[in-house]
Amino acid sequence: MTQIAPLPASAESRRNVWVLVAAQAILGAQMPMIFTIAGLAGQSLASNACWATLSISVMVVGSMLSATPLSAIMQKYGRRVGFVIGTMAGAIGAAIGAYGLYIGSFPIFLLGAVFSGTYMSAQGFYRFAAADTASDAFRPKAISWVMAGGLVSAIIGPQLVKITAQAFVVPFMGTYLAVIVLNIVGSFLFLALKIPTPAKPKIGEARGRTRWELIRTPRIAVAVICATVSYALMNLVMTSSPLAVVGCGFTTSNAADVVTAHVLAMYIPSFFTGHLIARFGVEKIIAIGLVILAGAGAVALTGFELPNFFAALVLLGIGWNFGYIGATTMITGAHTVQERGRMQGLNDLLVFGGVTMASLSSGGLMNCSGGSVHEGWAAVNMAMVPFLVLAGGALIWLAMQPKETT
Repeated sequence: MTQIAPLPASAESRRNVWVLVAAQAILGAQMPMIFTIAGLAGQSLASNACWATLSISVMVVGSMLSATPLSAIMQKYGRRVGFVIGTMAGAIGAAIGAYGLYIGSFPIFLLGAVFSGTYMSAQGFYRFAAADTASDAFRPKAISWVMAGGLVSAIIGPQLVKITAQAFVVPFMGTYLAVIVLNIVGSFLFLALKIPTPAKPKIGEARGRTRWELIRTPRIAVAVICATVSYALMNLVMTSSPLAVVGCGFTTSNAADVVTAHVLAMYIPSFFTGHLIARFGVEKIIAIGLVILAGAGAVALTGFELPNFFAALVLLGIGWNFGYIGATTMITGAHTVQERGRMQGLNDLLVFGGVTMASLSSGGLMNCSGGSVHEGWAAVNMAMVPFLVLAGGALIWLAMQPKETT
């Protein structure tokens, strides 16, 4: 089987990582921008306020559906082509969203969210691209550094919202126009990306495992389960947290501060998560992440004061970081270059499928599972338990497998 030998932590591999860090920081700023104003914009367009956040769910669905074709394109034509397609989709989605706001059409606004989901999917592959030219030792650090770029985007995005949200007569249209500029300017970053396109197998040469064979591999199956659980549970609780904070008598500013603390907790650990994985092993770091996620739920259930919300959402961010980066590292080390496209596309299809279900379930659990805000918030956090048991059980099962089968 023809494979591209992984490079050591050379100047080229480090340059690729820094390009991806910059992309995560600059292009990635559009995601907190959209998440901040999409619900408010939808509320101004939807005939029923219950559908205000529908565009966020539609965007996640768009991301899920884009994962497999984008991965196949990157496998055939290279990472750069796939990432530029992502920025084009992001610009188109923002343009359609801005037009929907301009003419007051909710369906057109939702159509724009589908294209924005394609960008969201492309951004998810930055972490995989960081591993492409990295050595085994450098791989977890490369993935971790790229994820750390999200810290910068989490700061840039909200600041751009403050500047642009009311810049035009039509509220929020300026933010979507700013997203168009981000995508156009940010696409030039990928000119500096130097990642070889995987060599096509020669006639008669093995093409690697099928998707079914890959997902049946114990190590891959467990990694996908842990990635899906980590991301979906983070989304489940984060989506409901502003409703819970405000519903418990605190202000919208308090809710924004809680979410900011959560986002910082998601990305700050990335500066050392890779080092921890290299030192202690990926399975231990994933397990610690799951324990921290459980701790987040436990803290949330102990009270409804502002410190409880802050502590729970900070723990939620740290747990997501350890679980998701750990699972990503496990996956990248469990497939060949020829299998990269089908495995990474399958992984993100399943992960974002779980996130879609979490996004759609969050509001229902919060608003429809009890007679009060307290009962709804408790239901959201109790819903974490079976999925944490599933992921923890999967890790234990993997540890019991003979080495040659994993």
